[in-house]
Amino acid sequence: MSSIYIWVLQVPLLQPEMIWLLIGERMADGKHMYIDIIDDTGPLSSGVYWICHLLFGKTVMIYKFLAILVVLFQIVYINNLYIRYKSFEENTYIPSMVMVILFHLSFDMITLSPALMGSSFIMLALGQLFSQTVLQKEGSDSILLVGIFGGIAACFHFPLITFLPFLLVSGIVVSGFSFRQLILAFVSYLLPLTFCAVYYFWIDGLFEFFDQFIISPRNIESYAHVSFQDLGILFSAPLFFTTLGFFVGLIVKSQTVNQQKQLQLTLIFLIFAVGSLLLTNRTTPYQLIVIIPGLAYFITFLFVAFKKGTPIKILAAIFVIGIPMIGYSWTFLQINSGKINSYAIKISEKHSITEGKKVLVLGEDLGFYHNASLATPYLNYRLSKINLQDHRSLEKTALIFQNFQKEKPDLIVDEEGVFGGLMEKMPLLYNQFTLIKPNIYSKK
Repeated sequence: MSSIYIWVLQVPLLQPEMIWLLIGERMADGKHMYIDIIDDTGPLSSGVYWICHLLFGKTVMIYKFLAILVVLFQIVYINNLYIRYKSFEENTYIPSMVMVILFHLSFDMITLSPALMGSSFIMLALGQLFSQTVLQKEGSDSILLVGIFGGIAACFHFPLITFLPFLLVSGIVVSGFSFRQLILAFVSYLLPLTFCAVYYFWIDGLFEFFDQFIISPRNIESYAHVSFQDLGILFSAPLFFTTLGFFVGLIVKSQTVNQQKQLQLTLIFLIFAVGSLLLTNRTTPYQLIVIIPGLAYFITFLFVAFKKGTPIKILAAIFVIGIPMIGYSWTFLQINSGKINSYAIKISEKHSITEGKKVLVLGEDLGFYHNASLATPYLNYRLSKINLQDHRSLEKTALIFQNFQKEKPDLIVDEEGVFGGLMEKMPLLYNQFTLIKPNIYSKK
């Protein structure tokens, strides 16, 4: 599935992928997320990258391979879900085909992103909500699982916290949750987040956990790797087919009461899933992976309702051929126009200076981490900049100085003069680092 993007179009390493590789490397060295690594990647996602580094080393190809396994799981699970709960008038494997096509929308759909891992648990939670449309009974076990799966998803990828209001709204409007059931869902949702908070409290990192995972990422300028215009272009065709399928399911086909509830549930799910994009600080196509099951649900209505006739054959051909071609063409244009450099890492001769060294990059050019390791906690530059420029208390200033003493970088790439400002505040750093090139400091 991803081989065309990797081998034919030769998509380079993405900036988020470099971040995830460095997280795994530092955690494998015994560092703690949020305390020794400043970034907003979810705690459970960070744990996965840590395990990947321990088992396979610093290689992005394992992310591609594991992502394919996760995608296959999602496709099989969603198709079986729709069959199990009779979402359509007959059992069909069309949803799995539709999902396969939709995963070709963008080259970053097949990488082990927090959004991909978190969306898997959103799908598990969605399955428990579907069971509520059929059981017609209390179903406390499934409500408990809905909350837990939703909370786990948020621990993988914080923007998926929009699933909490979805859970409450759909529980009231569609499933008719009682007050006791709503409380159970809410409390169970908070359990995974609470366990993460307890862990960081245990290692004296509770404030850092809340600040870097939840609070500060919402206050910084987001990374516009891909424009909203490009996102609109990529998802215009799927949304067109989804709209057609919605009206077919709503008007043309007669449905049972349970199928009507499932349609309402999926519609509400899509609304809140798209809302998760508002909480992300990296604008990328993979952030919208979570909407794929909802799109597949409505698109399937279109192909199930009309099986014969020239118009439906033309629509099917446009869908099967057109959507992957949109994804491949967009990728080709991004690479050849150079626009992909705002998302991917372009390695050049200047980056060879950091090879085999411990490096700190205070800027956006992550190519300096190619064949190098991160020194000091300051991984996410926009989050780190807040910390490095905060000298309101002696304690914060002392912590910054201690970080540079514990891990003296071999090289510091200071693109915006942040480290130069630190040297003015901390004269002792003058004795430890020297300027060897414009904006590049070396350890003496």
